[in-house]
Parts: sequence; C-alpha cells; structure tokens
Amino acid sequence: MGGGHMPIGRRERAKKDKRERIMTAAREQFAEHGVSGVTTQQIAHRADVAIGTLYLYASTKAELLIMVQNEKFAAAIDDGLAAANAAVGQGGVLERVVALICPVVACVREQIENGRTYLHELVFGDPAEPYRRAGLALAASLEDGITSLLTRDDYVDAADAATLARVITAIIHISTTATVYLHRSDEAVLADIRDQIRATLAPHHRAA
Repeated sequence: MGGGHMPIGRRERAKKDKRERIMTAAREQFAEHGVSGVTTQQIAHRADVAIGTLYLYASTKAELLIMVQNEKFAAAIDDGLAAANAAVGQGGVLERVVALICPVVACVREQIENGRTYLHELVFGDPAEPYRRAGLALAASLEDGITSLLTRDDYVDAADAATLARVITAIIHISTTATVYLHRSDEAVLADIRDQIRATLAPHHRAA
C-alpha cells in the first residue's frame, strides 16, 4: 500500500468548496461595505448557496466576520513575528516589539469598522464558540510573541514579561478601536503605541 493521503470524498470536496465560496464572498462583501452594510443573505447570494447552507458554516454575521478576520489576523501575526526576528540585533526590545505589532495594527485598521467589531466580538462574545475560540488563541499567540521578545531584554524581569505583554496588547486594543482615535492615520496610531510601550518599559530600564 502506498503512503499517500487518502483521497477526499465527493461530499467532503463539496463541503470544502462551499466553505471556500462562503469565505470568499464574506471577505469581499465585508471589504466593500463593512460589517454593518452587509447581510448574511447577500453573502449567501454571492457565494451561490442557500441561506440555510450558510448557517451550517456560521450561524451569525458576527461569526462570518470572525472567520474572515481570523485568517487576516493569523497572517498579520506571522508577518510580525518574522519582522521581529529579522530585527534582532538591529535595535532594542522596543523596536522589535513595534516590528511585531506593525502588521497587526495594519490588519485591524484595514477596514476600521470590521477590525473594531472583530476585537469587540473576541472580548465580549462567547469564548466557547469555535471561531471566537480560534480568534482568542490567535490573540494569545500575539501576546506570547511579545512576551518572548520581552524576555530577551536584559532590563525586563522574566516574571514581569507576561504581565507587560498583556499591558501592551491592551494598549494596541484601545489605540486601534477607540472612537476618538479613528481619524488618525496608521502611522500616527503606531507612533502613539510606540510612545506608550516605551513609557511602559521605562521604569524597568531605569530600575536596572
């Protein structure tokens, strides 16, 4: 017997195809109109599936948004981790943390309404719902990435790194979703986040 993978059955191929069509339709509709300007019926129509079929994959519009944004969020975290690793030796921990979060900020603000709604749903939605659970796992991986960078800093105690990472992710959340900051450019938001992180880390550097 060969060691290759078992072929995917027709039913599984059909399910995979429908899910991909739904994801593509949701991604396009949310990008074009924002989450508030789209209905699940419109997404089902563009995906060429019945509304009941769509609900088999995501029971609410919020879940559809989370499905789409999870993919974007995961790619942004991967890009950020790669950028942070490439920056090792080229600056202090602040610059490496900023390199990590830069793609994440761009992801959240790509379509501001969608990004704000996504983060709101992760924080306040049911954490047991599968798509939210996956999104929270991504948020945890971002926090872990920041923690890992902080533990490499000679001035940050390893015991404080995880707490500081939670503070930094809270800074990112507020700075990318608060209504009073919506008019700012990505560059201005990143600059403000950078200043807040520097102030957060400064007491540890002074103490050292």
